[in-house]
Amino acid sequence: MDSDTGPLRKKQKLEPLSVNAYPLEDDEMKPEFKTEPGETKLDVKTNRLCPYLDTINRQFLDFDFEKLCSVSLTRINVYACLVCGKYFQGRGTNTHAYTHSVAEGHHVFLNLHTLKFYCLPDNYEIIDSSLDDIKYLLNPTFTEKHISNLDNSTRMSRAIDGSLYMPGIVGLNNIKANDYCNVVLQALSRVVPLRNYFLREENYSKVKRPPGDSSYLLVQRYGELMRKLWNPRNFKAHVSPHEMLQAVVLWSKKRFQITQQGDPIDFLSWFLNALHRALNGTKKKGSSIIYQAFLGNMRIYTRKIPPTELDDRQKRSLLATPEYQEVVTESPFLYLTCDLPPPPLFIDEFRENIIPQVNLYQLLTKFNGSCEKEYKTYKENFMKKFEITRLPPYLILYIKRFTKNTFYVEKNPTIVNFPVRNVDFGEFLTPEVKAKHKHTIYDLVANIVHDGEPGKGTYRVHVLQKSTGKWYEMQDLHVTDILPQMITLTEAYIQIYELRI
Repeated sequence: MDSDTGPLRKKQKLEPLSVNAYPLEDDEMKPEFKTEPGETKLDVKTNRLCPYLDTINRQFLDFDFEKLCSVSLTRINVYACLVCGKYFQGRGTNTHAYTHSVAEGHHVFLNLHTLKFYCLPDNYEIIDSSLDDIKYLLNPTFTEKHISNLDNSTRMSRAIDGSLYMPGIVGLNNIKANDYCNVVLQALSRVVPLRNYFLREENYSKVKRPPGDSSYLLVQRYGELMRKLWNPRNFKAHVSPHEMLQAVVLWSKKRFQITQQGDPIDFLSWFLNALHRALNGTKKKGSSIIYQAFLGNMRIYTRKIPPTELDDRQKRSLLATPEYQEVVTESPFLYLTCDLPPPPLFIDEFRENIIPQVNLYQLLTKFNGSCEKEYKTYKENFMKKFEITRLPPYLILYIKRFTKNTFYVEKNPTIVNFPVRNVDFGEFLTPEVKAKHKHTIYDLVANIVHDGEPGKGTYRVHVLQKSTGKWYEMQDLHVTDILPQMITLTEAYIQIYELRI
């Protein structure tokens, strides 16, 4: 028996089974082996090799799903079978993992919490460098040097099936109807300071929440998803946001569902505010990475309009009262809402609907501090003016396409013409405010599009890969490159612009 296993072990050591397409670049990425309490270094060395490593099937390994036992559904002490990819609890006698190893002849398991490998039913720890790629897949880590090169590297990575992919340009699985979440998560992954912050777990691992409040889970799950999206050693060229979305369903109190279509702007607004609060953010502008990236300020001028049925003398007397004087308020914002002009009601001579077009600069005149717009409530009417007083590093524009009336939701199909680069938001600032801004030129980095009927359609997103300057269109698992000229022809819904410095 010894003579049989001896050569096999030796061969295993000489020919590791690692299929990494991306070599280890830094010493920080290499795992450090430590002894357990009561275990000597000699014990670790004797348990170093395992004759069953060639039974591992990397194509079946997927750590994107919830870490719970497939039999008992418990989250405690869960192990992944590296032969079939299923999760089981425990490794002692009569546990689900032990029973599975005996019944199926699957021997190699990974503890999903401690990242240690074990051989069952013999129950010894396996230490072998050929398993490093599996450990890195479960918990990708990034060094400062690696992160600083992300937007410069044009290096492709190779998945296990041989397909090539660019880290950061990978599809997100649509579980049932979560494409409205996927496009927002993909768009936010293009925001460099937000991405860099979440790629290093030490940036937010010290965040403390009040007792009983586990909203930090949302931060943790988002960090894990971001690291998987940018992982240069993924086994597959796509990622499932399952655990991330489970946290969203839980912390939104089921307001956002995986199985029901939602609105990306509602999700984006809730998600940014939820992350800000979970990171102990306050009302101060630099209190969290969310506010540092997206928070801007505006001044709102509001005045009440007298009822139309009154005569001129009554209107004049009302306008003299304090209630009808103009009120100025300072308001922070995370995104700007752009109102589309109403679409034409008539059809042309060929009996076809005209698809109207509007320039982005026309929509942005709403924020120049001089254009007034009427807002109607159930009882009263107001005139409002908006004046931007501080531009954020990343500007989110929400193009309001859907209007709800008493009976149904209506979609405005107006095409917005916008430049992909060199959008000067300084044109809409007053001279005093513009003098405070050194830079006002923005470039588009993400563009979310809605296709189809309101409430029934689908969402896709266009994202910019900075290292190559190429644009990609992502719709769930489908990733294709696209010309920037084609992006401007779509029904843009949410856009993220980056300040050029």
